Amino acid sequence: MTTVRAAGAGSIRTRLLALTLVPLLGVLPLLGLILLLWGNQAIDLLLSGRVRADLAVAQGYFDRVQAEVGSGTQAVASSHQLVRTLALAPPAGRETALAALLARERVRHRLDFLRMLPPQAPEAAAGAASGAAAAEAVVAVMEAAQLEALAPGLAERAHIRLVDSDGAVPSDRVTESRGLVLIAQARIENAAGATIGWLQGGVLLNRNLGVIDHINRIVYPDGALAFGSQGTATLFLDDVRISTNVRLFGDPQAERAVGTRVSAAVREAVLGRGETWLGRAFVVKDWYVSGYLPLADASGRRVGMLYVGFLERPFVVVKYAVLAGIGLLFFVVMLLAAWWSLRSAARIFRPLERMTETMQRVESGQAARVGPLQADGEIDRLGATLDHLLDTVDDKTRALQRWGEELDAKVAERTAALQAAQQQLVRSERLATIGQLAASIAHEINNPIAVIQGNLDLLQMTLGEAAAPARDEIRLIDGQVERMRLIVAQLLQQARPNEYAGYAEALDPAEVLQASLVLVRHLLERAQVRLVLRAPPGATPPVMINRQELQQVLINLIVNATQAMQEQGEAGPARELDIAVRHEAGRVLLEVSDSGPGLSEAVRATLFQPFFTTRRDGNGLGLWISRGLLERYGGELRAANRPEGQGAARGAVFTIDLPAAEA
Repeated sequence: MTTVRAAGAGSIRTRLLALTLVPLLGVLPLLGLILLLWGNQAIDLLLSGRVRADLAVAQGYFDRVQAEVGSGTQAVASSHQLVRTLALAPPAGRETALAALLARERVRHRLDFLRMLPPQAPEAAAGAASGAAAAEAVVAVMEAAQLEALAPGLAERAHIRLVDSDGAVPSDRVTESRGLVLIAQARIENAAGATIGWLQGGVLLNRNLGVIDHINRIVYPDGALAFGSQGTATLFLDDVRISTNVRLFGDPQAERAVGTRVSAAVREAVLGRGETWLGRAFVVKDWYVSGYLPLADASGRRVGMLYVGFLERPFVVVKYAVLAGIGLLFFVVMLLAAWWSLRSAARIFRPLERMTETMQRVESGQAARVGPLQADGEIDRLGATLDHLLDTVDDKTRALQRWGEELDAKVAERTAALQAAQQQLVRSERLATIGQLAASIAHEINNPIAVIQGNLDLLQMTLGEAAAPARDEIRLIDGQVERMRLIVAQLLQQARPNEYAGYAEALDPAEVLQASLVLVRHLLERAQVRLVLRAPPGATPPVMINRQELQQVLINLIVNATQAMQEQGEAGPARELDIAVRHEAGRVLLEVSDSGPGLSEAVRATLFQPFFTTRRDGNGLGLWISRGLLERYGGELRAANRPEGQGAARGAVFTIDLPAAEA
């Protein structure tokens, strides 16, 4: 018996120490590791997001420069002074005046070249399609002879000596004589509207330090980067830096790294596949958090890149310093917690060992009590309670047995009633929760809707007739605001269905479908979905339903089908959306079929339950609300898989079933 008691006492101590230390020494380091990994990833994501924003700013300024080239060329071509100069006589005087005018306008609009071409010049063919009303600058690559023909000295300025660059694609070239040009052409018309010539203007980007330095100042003004990091901007012709503020050898006074080349990996991603590169990249002599954007000419051929980035090293030093501090903090906390846990455990397991020994003696038939314990209040009270329990256990045994029998009888009596009420209670609680959520969302959305509507009305009132050019757009915004208000009303219908009801009218389903497709046309085009529409207007009787609610159901089904097909990726079957409207036995059916993965049995069983969704970004209420809307008008919403043999892919089909108005 002594051996058993010793083993039991040792077991309590061992288990208590294990329960105290194992979670502490196991979970806390794991949490620290997770925090370190998450922190590292979060910082990398922040840097990537920063360079993405920087690249967007740089692209915006580049587009602005491109637009200024086009607008400047167009302004000169449309000027009365140019037309009047071209009408001068004799020709010798006209040529002198024209040259002087073009020289002044070239300086005024900050162009590298500005020249006039005859009406049937081959160079003007590309600009003929754009019409006489506007000129749009495009990116173009020109050979040295073409540059020299544009303006003296351009070919020499474009000539760049290539510098050996680590990681670049191997090449035998030693120089780059081509030029990257922003060029625009504008039609010149006389008073009768006839074309009398073309005006060609543009800017050479090779060694254009003014443009690239201005981009850098806009993207990275003084103080924009913390920890001493430096930002840079660069323009590439193919993979060659033709204009940059990156310095060789990292010295601010050193020569700019014009002529160096980008790495093979970046070149393949940006110029080869047309992707936007975001991440760390080796630039000349150091690692930068970089963003590369492809530049394409008028034919869509990728001819260069726009780059922005900033030094990675200062952020890496700060990142590892922060992560090291977090790791050290966790280590210190773990040591202090382990010391405190061991000390606290010792004050617990010793009284527990004494109580265990007392229970073993009582179990063997001896009269034993715990007695006073020199421990904390809770454990001391536990020992006293145990002694009191041992004193009264014999008297209470019979009472407990009697109470147990009575309890068993009551449990058996109530079990059936509880099982019957349980399902109803769960359903009531779920519907109550959904109602509260819908009412809360509707209340929060109503305020911004009111602000949008009020400002839209004020805008129309203020502009008056000046708003006529944008009347269709304003009407579209007003319609969408009204649709948002109806959606809010539908949410309130879920919360208080007796207080809200939609306005029903006789509608042609095919016409409502056409109006819905206008709102989702951009989504179908972006997802490369082929639409097969079998819904001729007037082919079916009208249905009695609220227009906005039917449109909401249709848009929800079309968006769901498009997202289901997109989830299969590019390797999946061809994306096809088939929508048909037909009349059958007094019912009007609208069928939305896709070529997606279809519906499994498990998904179909819970598809229309609230908050059920198969996507991470979904809320699981779309189909549930849609079915509720249709049921309010005597309709229903069904889901199934397309039958075998219908199309190349099986897919899913959702059917809107509404009673015809004549029925």
